[in-house]
Formats: sequence, C-alpha cells, structure tokens
Amino acid sequence: MVTRTSAGILLYRRPGGRLEVLLAHPGGPFFARRDEGHWTIPKGEVDPDEELLAVARREFEEETGMRPPDGEPVDLGNIVQKGGKVVHAWALEGDLDVAAATSNTFETVWPPGSGRRQTFPEIDRVAWFDPAEARRRLKPTQIPLVDRLEAALAS
Repeated sequence: MVTRTSAGILLYRRPGGRLEVLLAHPGGPFFARRDEGHWTIPKGEVDPDEELLAVARREFEEETGMRPPDGEPVDLGNIVQKGGKVVHAWALEGDLDVAAATSNTFETVWPPGSGRRQTFPEIDRVAWFDPAEARRRLKPTQIPLVDRLEAALAS
C-alpha cells in the first residue's frame, strides 16, 4: 500500500495580539452542508521527488489564489489523517483578504449517476478563526497543528 502524502501551510496573524489562523472549507457538493469538523489547512498532494515545503507553498497559492508570504516557516511536523494520508505542515505569519481568495477547480459527475460533469472550486471559502474556534472547525486529526503553533509561538 502506498502512503499518500500532502503538504500545507497554516497561515496565522496576530491582530491586537490575538492569534488567528486561516482555514479552508472544501468545495464541491459533498461538503456544501458540512461545517464543523470538515475545515482544513490549505494543502495538497506531493508527487515523488517533490520538496515538501515547495508543495505546501504551491498548494496554498492554488487553493487561495494568493502567494504565501515570505518569511521563516515554523515546522509543525506532520499528522496522519483518518484515511492514512500523512500531512506535513508549516506555519507562516501573514495576512490574507478572505473576500479576495479564489481556488482552483475540479470536475466530477454530479448528481451521482447522472453522467453530467460539473466543475466545482476545490476550496469554496477561507476564513480566520481564533484557536478555540479553529479546533471546532478543523478535521479532528489536524487539531494538533494549531496546538503546535501555539506552543511554538509561546516559546
């Protein structure tokens, strides 16, 4: 069995000294009515021989429509999602206008069995959340990334 690997960036900012993180809501019809427990960090799959941080930066741009900020990334390590995918993550400090974010798209047959192909955004929205709200919104396996960011910023 081949382990799938993704890499992503957890963007953070500190308005008024309060930590906020940027999360992405998956697009498409399967997630249209799902919220808590389904958000994610902007991330994407790594092909063989690709450098993880470079993939994280590329995927951030594809899923938000904006380049990630320059700066020294904070290595948040990796987590294993429910399906076995390994996600490597870094945090970067910066800001992003969520109203201006645009995602790449994917195509799927919808409704199922209709034979009709439709195009949907990979990410239908991004939003800023304080750590407590981010933990409610995130996929449970990604919650440790917020914990690790808070620990890194406290040290």
